[in-house]
Amino acid sequence: MADTNRELADFLRRARAQADPARAGLPPDGRVRRVPGLRREEVARLAGVSTDYYARLEQGRRITPSAAVVAAIGRALELDAAGRAHLEDLIGHATAPARRQARSAQRIRPGLYQLLDALDGEPALVLGRRTDILAANRMAKALFADFDQFPAAQRNYARWMFLDKDARSLFVDWPDQARAAVENLRFEVGRDPDDRATADLVAELRAHSREFSEWWEQHRVHQRTHGSKRLRHPLVGDLTVEYETLTPPGDPDTTLFVYTTQEGSSSRRAMNLLASWTASTTDTAAPHPDRAIER
Repeated sequence: MADTNRELADFLRRARAQADPARAGLPPDGRVRRVPGLRREEVARLAGVSTDYYARLEQGRRITPSAAVVAAIGRALELDAAGRAHLEDLIGHATAPARRQARSAQRIRPGLYQLLDALDGEPALVLGRRTDILAANRMAKALFADFDQFPAAQRNYARWMFLDKDARSLFVDWPDQARAAVENLRFEVGRDPDDRATADLVAELRAHSREFSEWWEQHRVHQRTHGSKRLRHPLVGDLTVEYETLTPPGDPDTTLFVYTTQEGSSSRRAMNLLASWTASTTDTAAPHPDRAIER
């Protein structure tokens, strides 16, 4: 079975195991459920397809369901928006001829660097494919880490989250943030399962982090668009930041993350203190000679 077909089969099986029969509206039928979730025939019935058809899809066979069938399976499995998009990506890649395209290096437009500098009062960073850290402004470096000090090949958010001891101590809610990073990376794999750099990153993290490997096997997906993070910063103590994400039109592989704090809160006071302590820093988000991620 091809890798993409195996990914599709694994995702469908795990999504089916996580679905709730009662919430799906299925009445008790008197049979003992030996495993959690829905049976194959129940998913097929809810989706309006034959059991054999759904079974072949779950086995990763090369069949091409219509958009309506994919949507019906997504509803039957109670997938959220990220889950439905992931299912569509996996089916699209599994049913298409194998194709590999060279990925060009990601580079940041000068205007985006200027925007990062203009947001100097708020932490902001730019992530690329597979959560590569492409740029960060002064406040993001002060709040999280000075990623420019990392070797170019190691400037990756998921890698930092799992393999850097300072990241583990920085996040009060590290398990939640780390799990979200795994689920986001799973989503990325579905979009481009043939990307060798992503496969190498996943292999490295699975080899060096028990938590990453365990959560990766659960095959949950998540697309970060907004949320909050609780931190225990070594200089300014506890604070909570809210983040919003922006994707530049025409550049879906690049995402700007901006972190803010609530006006009048202890978190805002901590952020202001951090800003004052780092105000003398002259480093900005200006282009760096090895800034491009050559992957």
